[in-house]
Amino acid sequence: MQDVQLLDAIERFLRGEMSPEEIASFEQLRKSNPEVDEKVVEHTMFLQQMDQFSDWKSFKSTLNDVHNQLLESGEITEKAPKATVIQLFRKYKRVMAVAASIAGITTLLIASMATYYTQKKTASDLQRLRGEYKSEITKKTNEVITKVQERITKAPENTPVRFGGTGFLIDGKGYIATDEHVVNGASSVVVQNSKGQEFRTRIIYTNKETDLAILKIQDDDFRSVGPLPYGIRKSGTDLGEPLFILGFPREEIVYNEGYMSAKTGYNGDTLSFQLGVSANPGNSGGPVFNKNGEVVGVITARQTQAVGVVFAVSSKNIFRSLDDIKKDTSFQNIRLTLNSSIKNLDRVQQIKRIEEGVFMVKCY
Repeated sequence: MQDVQLLDAIERFLRGEMSPEEIASFEQLRKSNPEVDEKVVEHTMFLQQMDQFSDWKSFKSTLNDVHNQLLESGEITEKAPKATVIQLFRKYKRVMAVAASIAGITTLLIASMATYYTQKKTASDLQRLRGEYKSEITKKTNEVITKVQERITKAPENTPVRFGGTGFLIDGKGYIATDEHVVNGASSVVVQNSKGQEFRTRIIYTNKETDLAILKIQDDDFRSVGPLPYGIRKSGTDLGEPLFILGFPREEIVYNEGYMSAKTGYNGDTLSFQLGVSANPGNSGGPVFNKNGEVVGVITARQTQAVGVVFAVSSKNIFRSLDDIKKDTSFQNIRLTLNSSIKNLDRVQQIKRIEEGVFMVKCY
């Protein structure tokens, strides 16, 4: 489909001018072609910005009309400029504040849009989604933690969080999977569950090629859980299959949903796959689930020059990692759950069962 034809199809789709058959065909095209889906998202953003700019121009014109009417009726005068400005400000300061806010927001949005469309290609096309903690943010976080006396932190004394991501249980005895790049360079790793409880861990396995790492919780406060509600899938995922993710791009667990958009990862990498979903720094190491509540992948990175293009290492690599780990006889007791017990539940109930096994990973 040529660019002009594609743009025309996108505009007809967004204006609701397509027939049901055309809509179904176009939605299928979006699922099978990430570039088309990306162009739809970009064009939607562009039209929204133009609509907001138009609204602002219309509002500005309305303010000018009101000003002229007030001049004609004699309610305001321009004979004494200073007095008029002060009087107008006092009388219409709320209106002016609204107008200024709209103008400021519109300017920022248009500037952001211009930056987005003119951004130059950088040396790297991928952004690892490990969360980096700035010193000033860490300071504020530590101040909050200090004030909450009842919370027991397991962080090393006087050591700020440097970076982090997400991890999830692969065995209820405290074995957690995450990304290798999340824990790379860490001297100490602490995990925090969705209830805010922290536990000390030890890194027992890393693999740069698959970008996987396995942690073992070693903390007297941790209690082993029974069989995990979700399973870990050995086989691949189908193109267009609905998927959802849970992770910690912020201090609380965040849910997002999307679909599998390509069977291979960046530049045809066969160890990973591509999904259409929104992910941010802090999502690295987070699990990717299918509709049955089975782990099918682990979030690793997103493409910097595209919206909603994220990559995940396939879950079959977790099994390969386990084979390597079990070469050490002290880890022979690790057992992965294969079958999901939540596949017949609705999404809300699935998340409630899953989130207890998803952790924020904090590296020091």
